[in-house]
Amino acid sequence: MAKHASPRPCPCGTGLPYDDCCGPLHAGHGTAPTAQALMRSRFSAFAVGDGDYLLRSWHSTTRPRRLHLDPATRWTRLEIVDSTRGGLLDTAGTVTFRAHYREAGQPGTMAEHSRFVREDGNWVYLDASPD
Repeated sequence: MAKHASPRPCPCGTGLPYDDCCGPLHAGHGTAPTAQALMRSRFSAFAVGDGDYLLRSWHSTTRPRRLHLDPATRWTRLEIVDSTRGGLLDTAGTVTFRAHYREAGQPGTMAEHSRFVREDGNWVYLDASPD
Protein backbone atom coordinates (compact mmCIF):
# COMPACT_ATOMS: atom_id res chain seq x y z
CA MET A 1 0.00 0.00 0.00
CA ALA A 2 1.39 3.42 -0.96
CA LYS A 3 2.13 5.92 1.76
CA HIS A 4 0.15 9.12 1.37
CA ALA A 5 1.69 12.48 2.22
CA SER A 6 0.31 14.22 5.26
CA PRO A 7 -1.78 17.26 4.38
CA ARG A 8 -0.37 19.00 7.47
CA PRO A 9 1.30 22.23 6.29
CA CYS A 10 4.98 22.62 6.96
CA PRO A 11 5.70 24.97 9.88
CA CYS A 12 8.37 26.78 7.81
CA GLY A 13 5.72 28.67 5.86
CA THR A 14 6.35 27.52 2.28
CA GLY A 15 2.76 26.34 1.95
CA LEU A 16 3.90 22.81 1.12
CA PRO A 17 2.86 19.79 3.18
CA TYR A 18 5.39 18.92 5.91
CA ASP A 19 6.02 15.51 4.28
CA ASP A 20 7.02 17.23 1.02
CA CYS A 21 9.05 20.05 2.58
CA CYS A 22 11.06 19.82 5.81
CA GLY A 23 9.89 16.35 6.89
CA PRO A 24 12.30 14.44 4.60
CA LEU A 25 15.24 16.56 5.82
CA HIS A 26 14.31 15.85 9.44
CA ALA A 27 14.15 12.14 8.62
CA GLY A 28 17.65 12.25 7.10
CA HIS A 29 16.49 11.91 3.49
CA GLY A 30 18.55 14.55 1.71
CA THR A 31 20.06 17.85 2.76
CA ALA A 32 19.01 21.47 2.48
CA PRO A 33 20.18 22.91 -0.87
CA THR A 34 20.56 26.48 0.41
CA ALA A 35 21.18 28.33 3.66
CA GLN A 36 17.61 29.64 3.63
CA ALA A 37 16.22 26.12 3.15
CA LEU A 38 18.30 25.01 6.14
CA MET A 39 16.98 27.93 8.19
CA ARG A 40 13.42 26.95 7.30
CA SER A 41 14.08 23.30 8.18
CA ARG A 42 15.59 24.31 11.52
CA PHE A 43 12.57 26.46 12.37
CA SER A 44 10.34 23.51 11.51
CA ALA A 45 12.48 21.28 13.73
CA PHE A 46 11.86 23.66 16.64
CA ALA A 47 8.14 23.63 15.80
CA VAL A 48 7.88 19.82 15.75
CA GLY A 49 10.34 19.27 18.62
CA ASP A 50 13.09 17.55 16.61
CA GLY A 51 16.16 18.30 18.70
CA ASP A 52 18.21 15.60 16.98
CA TYR A 53 17.88 17.38 13.63
CA LEU A 54 18.82 20.69 15.21
CA LEU A 55 22.02 19.18 16.59
CA ARG A 56 22.83 17.40 13.30
CA SER A 57 22.41 20.65 11.37
CA TRP A 58 24.65 22.66 13.73
CA HIS A 59 28.33 23.30 12.93
CA SER A 60 30.64 20.96 14.83
CA THR A 61 32.61 23.85 16.40
CA THR A 62 29.56 25.68 17.81
CA ARG A 63 27.14 22.81 18.47
CA PRO A 64 26.08 22.41 22.10
CA ARG A 65 26.47 19.00 23.72
CA ARG A 66 22.77 18.89 24.52
CA LEU A 67 19.71 20.80 23.53
CA HIS A 68 16.61 21.21 25.67
CA LEU A 69 13.50 22.24 23.77
CA ASP A 70 10.89 23.79 26.03
CA PRO A 71 7.59 21.99 25.35
CA ALA A 72 5.74 25.07 26.65
CA THR A 73 7.01 27.12 23.70
CA ARG A 74 4.96 26.68 20.54
CA TRP A 75 6.67 28.04 17.42
CA THR A 76 3.95 29.43 15.17
CA ARG A 77 5.39 31.33 12.21
CA LEU A 78 8.64 32.15 10.46
CA GLU A 79 9.37 35.37 8.59
CA ILE A 80 12.48 35.53 6.43
CA VAL A 81 13.53 39.19 6.47
CA ASP A 82 16.68 39.00 4.35
CA SER A 83 19.32 36.60 3.13
CA THR A 84 22.74 37.02 1.57
CA ARG A 85 24.61 34.42 -0.42
CA GLY A 86 23.92 30.89 0.82
CA GLY A 87 23.00 29.58 -2.61
CA LEU A 88 23.76 26.37 -4.43
CA LEU A 89 27.34 27.37 -5.27
CA ASP A 90 28.16 29.36 -2.13
CA THR A 91 30.08 28.17 0.92
CA ALA A 92 28.65 30.72 3.38
CA GLY A 93 25.52 32.79 3.78
CA THR A 94 23.31 34.62 6.22
CA VAL A 95 19.59 34.64 6.92
CA THR A 96 17.85 37.32 8.94
CA PHE A 97 14.53 36.14 10.34
CA ARG A 98 11.80 36.63 12.89
CA ALA A 99 10.42 33.51 14.56
CA HIS A 100 7.03 33.90 16.21
CA TYR A 101 5.95 31.76 19.14
CA ARG A 102 3.44 31.44 21.95
CA GLU A 103 4.46 30.74 25.53
CA ALA A 104 2.05 30.62 28.47
CA GLY A 105 -0.65 31.91 26.12
CA GLN A 106 1.35 35.02 25.24
CA PRO A 107 2.79 35.80 21.80
CA GLY A 108 6.49 36.46 21.38
CA THR A 109 9.03 37.06 18.63
CA MET A 110 12.68 36.13 18.38
CA ALA A 111 14.82 37.89 15.76
CA GLU A 112 18.25 36.77 14.61
CA HIS A 113 20.81 37.28 11.87
CA SER A 114 22.10 33.72 11.47
CA ARG A 115 25.31 32.63 9.79
CA PHE A 116 25.48 29.40 7.81
CA VAL A 117 28.43 27.62 6.24
CA ARG A 118 29.05 24.36 4.49
CA GLU A 119 30.63 21.57 6.52
CA ASP A 120 31.48 18.35 4.69
CA GLY A 121 29.51 19.76 1.73
CA ASN A 122 26.29 20.32 3.69
CA TRP A 123 24.77 23.55 4.95
CA VAL A 124 24.94 23.90 8.74
CA TYR A 125 24.04 26.63 11.22
CA LEU A 126 27.19 28.33 12.52
CA ASP A 127 25.94 31.00 14.90
CA ALA A 128 24.09 34.27 15.33
CA SER A 129 25.93 37.19 13.84
CA PRO A 130 27.07 39.65 16.52
CA ASP A 131 25.72 42.63 14.51
